[in-house]
Amino acid sequence: MKSEKETLADLTRGDFPLFSSDQGSTQSLIYLDHAATSQKPHQVISSLQNYYSYYNSNVHRGAHQLSARATEAFEHARQITASFIGASSSREVVFTRNASEGINLVARSWGDSQLGEGDEILLTLMEHHSNLVPWQMLSKRTGCKLVHVGITSNGELDLDDFRAKLNERTRLVSLVHISNTLGCCNPIFEVASLASRHGALVLLDACQSLAHQPVDVKSLGIDFLVGSSHKLCGPTGIGFLWAHEELLKSMPPFLGGGEMIQDVYLDQSSWADLPHKFEAGTPAIGEAIGMGAALNYLKVIGLENIQAWEKIITEYLFESISRIQGLIVYGPSPKVHQNRGPLMTFSVEGLHANDLSAILDTSGICIRSGHHCCQPLHRHLGVTATARASMSFTTTIEELETFTGELTSSIDFLRSHS
Repeated sequence: MKSEKETLADLTRGDFPLFSSDQGSTQSLIYLDHAATSQKPHQVISSLQNYYSYYNSNVHRGAHQLSARATEAFEHARQITASFIGASSSREVVFTRNASEGINLVARSWGDSQLGEGDEILLTLMEHHSNLVPWQMLSKRTGCKLVHVGITSNGELDLDDFRAKLNERTRLVSLVHISNTLGCCNPIFEVASLASRHGALVLLDACQSLAHQPVDVKSLGIDFLVGSSHKLCGPTGIGFLWAHEELLKSMPPFLGGGEMIQDVYLDQSSWADLPHKFEAGTPAIGEAIGMGAALNYLKVIGLENIQAWEKIITEYLFESISRIQGLIVYGPSPKVHQNRGPLMTFSVEGLHANDLSAILDTSGICIRSGHHCCQPLHRHLGVTATARASMSFTTTIEELETFTGELTSSIDFLRSHS
């Protein structure tokens, strides 16, 4: 299947060094592990190189020109991030090491100060470990109760179960936007509306949605959002937490040290204004600048264009895979779940996902195998490991044709030797 006109993948692949024709290898590479981490375009790599080459300096602390330039670029990245998610102000964006740290920040700061015995946090069965473990730790510290919402038989959030478990004791609902395993896109506006009626706040893990569809915090009606740069074509080691300004003002600092203070005495200190109150120590300056470049890059391409192309390739992959006997796909079909993520998680009867992944790798095809940091979900599904092919706007139909063919051959090979 070959499109008669240039696709979004054709138009963007040249921006990524990994997809260039000269990789120092005779084997072409097909990267289908974008849900784990995205590849980086020249624009992001150049932004990092420029910072470290020409204006490397600490931010907010120096009076010299290098510090001023670094501070301007660093804070501009914060403004880009705020605009990308529709925040009211850049003061609402806190830079963190990753989304996991953002969730831990909320648990330690808001959770420790607000929750106690009798309070409940509503989670879902499909959560990444990053959105389970911090709340388990909080529960042990404060005595609050964790309640888990189930999924339907086709791998979507069970809204009836959600409604049944939401009550006046629910203080927080914390859930993923797009599941990194099931691919389903949760109905966040409806969830947030229901939670609001009970006075509960909503935290959204948007790691798997921000690079694939427009996300606007105001229209969703949520209270917290976390994102991670490395899934947004940006550098590793940087992410962000968004929350309403008044909410952040009410929360105590997460970490103590330099930069997050206003005045320090030997026996007490006062805190800096938002968002610096939550950013102790020297931040990941170059990485934040790189994330800003990545978000600008995605904005230029257009999230609507990305979502449209990824819908086409996801439907194509599901249709192609349906012909393979003994293959089990987890999560809803893109034909019935229109906003699902561009990924497919599957297993093959009698074969281990790691064996499939290893054989495909010998053909230059990179997929993920394991529990995808969702062990409770895999236990519910009755499997210890699954394989996952995840795509992006750079993925081509030709790559998926090759993947489907190689997957079929790999399954036949493993079956013949089992």
